[in-house]
Amino acid sequence: MYSHYGVYNSPSISSSVDVWTIVSFLVAICGGIVLYFTFLNPKNAENYTGVTKKIYDFLSFQTMTLEAILKICYLVFAIFITISSFSLISTSFVAFLLTLFIGNVVARMIFEGSLLILMMYRKLCEINNKMVPVKEDKKKFEVKKEEKKIEIKNNEK
Repeated sequence: MYSHYGVYNSPSISSSVDVWTIVSFLVAICGGIVLYFTFLNPKNAENYTGVTKKIYDFLSFQTMTLEAILKICYLVFAIFITISSFSLISTSFVAFLLTLFIGNVVARMIFEGSLLILMMYRKLCEINNKMVPVKEDKKKFEVKKEEKKIEIKNNEK
């Protein structure tokens, strides 16, 4: 079929793309489930070393890549704001200066806020890892309680 612009339109191309999209989605679901229960099983975490360990850490979100991405995005936006502000010199010198300085300050504040949230997450994880689980505290308390009962009984005799 030719359209009036001389471009050949095939109805089968659209349907094959739709079928391929559905098939790839189903394969992705199956693959994700299988990987989650096999490769990402926490029981296997100690078995991985080298590249496999890095892949495991990446897929299980043990390593965060968002920080590096945010830093690169900040640099891109800062350069963009700086360069694009020069287009305003011919229009308004004040608009140029405002865009150059305030635009970069606002971009910096937004990206620092985002990084601050990531740093807070990292610190909270450190604090959480240093804390003793509540179950162990209860067990220690119960053991100490039993030891005191034994001491009291021994002192009474």
